[in-house]
Amino acid sequence: MRALFLIPGDAVRQLQTLPAVAATAQQLQFQIQVACPPSVGGIWQLVPAVEKVIPFNYQDATLADWTNLMGSVRDPDFQACINLAQGRQVDLMLSMSHIPKRLAASGFSATEKVKPLDKGWSAQRLAPYLSPLGVQLDAQAFRLLLPGSSLQKATEALPPGQGPVLLVAPKGGPEDWPGQNWETVTQRIQRRLNDLRIQQSLPPGSPWIQRAAQVASSDVVLASDPVSIELALLCGVPLVALGSRSDDLPAREGVTGLGGTTTLTQLSVDNVLGALGLG
Repeated sequence: MRALFLIPGDAVRQLQTLPAVAATAQQLQFQIQVACPPSVGGIWQLVPAVEKVIPFNYQDATLADWTNLMGSVRDPDFQACINLAQGRQVDLMLSMSHIPKRLAASGFSATEKVKPLDKGWSAQRLAPYLSPLGVQLDAQAFRLLLPGSSLQKATEALPPGQGPVLLVAPKGGPEDWPGQNWETVTQRIQRRLNDLRIQQSLPPGSPWIQRAAQVASSDVVLASDPVSIELALLCGVPLVALGSRSDDLPAREGVTGLGGTTTLTQLSVDNVLGALGLG
């Protein structure tokens, strides 16, 4: 049995959907296919239950693209579709499919319309899409299961020493926390913790398995980069998320949001040190 997830959007949107896909696969014993933009398709290598990724550019799709997608959708024996896309084209395609359960927030192709949650971590907001299938979503409990070989390589790439590892992941750009602040906060932490090991996040374009393993091998993540924030949440690593509101993150110990209600330039180094428990 299979379920189809239609997931437009960037890497953060894909990562936030991982717990829902994994829960569907585990609780229903389904194989999963995902239709998502080709630039972020590699993310789904992180979920073994995803048997196929269908590359699809929702925003720039031509009639031929929609026709090809419809062919992919009609061939396998899908029992359910979780549709996170919107628009007449996707509704036309799904209405001509043979999928008996089609769940969406809107659109005439939906056999059942759902009302997504509007508060909390975005990963948990997908729970209403799964409940009609009898699937209970506990996104906070989800953890990425990474290959041992990838974790070993990430561990071998850590800075030398035996102390705790801090992963620093700036978003970059004019709206990020100023570069001088990143430098100052790491210097002050190292003065407090002489054996602290600091590593910088891997650059965009690095394999997703490597990026996730780097996060998982760290003891704490300090990040304003949205992708690194989501990976830390999915790996269960303690996190200080700059530019995020605590209300938009899982309510669990070790996860703190700072600067989500103001510009990051107004966030002080002392605020960040306090959130790291070093105030």
